[in-house]
Amino acid sequence: MSAGFYKIFLKFMKVKYQKGLWLKGIPVIFNKQGAKMEFGRNVVIKSSFLSNLVGLYQRTIIVTRTPQACIRIGDNVGISGATVYARSRIEIGDNTCIGGNTKILDNDFHPLEIEARNADVKEKIGTKPVLIGKNCFIGCNALILKGTELGDGCVVGAGAVVSGKFEAGSMIVGNPAKVIKRV
Repeated sequence: MSAGFYKIFLKFMKVKYQKGLWLKGIPVIFNKQGAKMEFGRNVVIKSSFLSNLVGLYQRTIIVTRTPQACIRIGDNVGISGATVYARSRIEIGDNTCIGGNTKILDNDFHPLEIEARNADVKEKIGTKPVLIGKNCFIGCNALILKGTELGDGCVVGAGAVVSGKFEAGSMIVGNPAKVIKRV
């Protein structure tokens, strides 16, 4: 499938994108009917194995799963083999780099209570918006969990498991992630 054909497919799914959307490889992008998905100018989405030499395990996956979900990706954002999965809201600020194989999730995927999980009650899935500021850098294999807020200019180390609110300019590493210094 060519990038031009894929962009027609995006329009069919009511995905809004600005000039300069560059698809290297074929991502998996799905916008639930009624949900909002927007890409700013000059967004680069890498989904082929050799498009990022860190070694991508998968194509980039960007999905809204509920009619009220919203994904907004700012201008000049780069994404490599990452998963961005929203049931509520995920916002990624301008000039942010999302490293290879990163996962950004605003939800628990399944209910935490046994009965609700066994009955597959989707309304019981916990969600909280994820807000990533401008000029952030997220290292490869990071996991950004529901409710995370990264201020402008944050750096997330490779493999970090991030949950919580972090001030602008924080360098965040580890599992659980913590601030080790200011950038």
